[in-house]
Amino acid sequence: MANKADPNPLEIEAQEALAVKDALVAMGLAAAGDGVWIDKLSGGVSCDVYHVALGAKEFCLKRALPKLRVEADWRAPVERSITEAAWMKLANKIAPGRAPKILGEDPARHVFAMEFFPPEKFPVWKAKLAAGQIDADFAGRVGGQLVYLHASTIGRRDVEKNFANDAQFLALRLDPFLLHVARKHTEVGAELRAAARGVSRARIALMHGDVSPKNILVGPNGPVFLDAETACYGDPAFDLAFCLNHLLLKCVWHPEWTELYLKSFSRMRSDYFAGITWEATDAFERRAARLLLGLLLARVDGKSPADYLTSEAQQFFVRVEAIEMLKAKFSTLEAIATRWRKAINLAPHLRGLP
Repeated sequence: MANKADPNPLEIEAQEALAVKDALVAMGLAAAGDGVWIDKLSGGVSCDVYHVALGAKEFCLKRALPKLRVEADWRAPVERSITEAAWMKLANKIAPGRAPKILGEDPARHVFAMEFFPPEKFPVWKAKLAAGQIDADFAGRVGGQLVYLHASTIGRRDVEKNFANDAQFLALRLDPFLLHVARKHTEVGAELRAAARGVSRARIALMHGDVSPKNILVGPNGPVFLDAETACYGDPAFDLAFCLNHLLLKCVWHPEWTELYLKSFSRMRSDYFAGITWEATDAFERRAARLLLGLLLARVDGKSPADYLTSEAQQFFVRVEAIEMLKAKFSTLEAIATRWRKAINLAPHLRGLP
């Protein structure tokens, strides 16, 4: 491997480095004799991600895993790497700069290469939210850009055909997040199954499927969306609910910043709703609200629990509030946020108080 100045690149096995190099050669991004610097990036649950340098060129390499790195037995088709690359290419056609550019693909190895974004210029939104750097204007831009991407795929039969990934979406989203929880919490199982069924039957727009702050970079010109391996033609309400979910969960993680998180919640909602042109907003909101409540419950009792809600008190709080609102059939996002604010303020133990 080439020598590149970096504090502490993660060590990788020689065989793994060789596999990365073979993929680069197959994609035409390197020659067999080239010296390549490879750093395996941390944090991948569903894939291996590498930062690669070849001379002055830098890019990322991503490889899908057949079994995800979670406690539960969670498997998914590795062909999702093709889906992710296709979503990024389409997103860049619709809104240049909203996703990494695809530099090469090796479908046989379930690998693709994409543009590298230096973290000092493109920090991860989750990291900024965790540090209390909470910008409601940026949340609004996420909502505005997300609805633009959705609206640009409404009624496009070509996109529907190219992203008919129902089996992948079931394996990666509906089963581990909603149906798995429906089996555990039978008291709200009917609501969760109905929510999952609605998404599986919808043919409205192209969903990204993993719109989470950990998959959004705060770029100089707005958000950059990553990790679209769950992309599928379906219900765009899923994407909005998936991201709003994390803003509510952050209130439990850092209750001292609840008002800032909820301000971001409201801005994302309002800026997204301003771009809905394909249906009545009240119908859209009812679906988004039910999905949001199901996803809240999924992040404590699903196959992919939120990694930052580690205490029993935090998990119990989310579980009780989500179940109660599902039972009460809350149907608007602002009603959910209002209930969430009140519940956080009435839970001093979340702030470490007696």
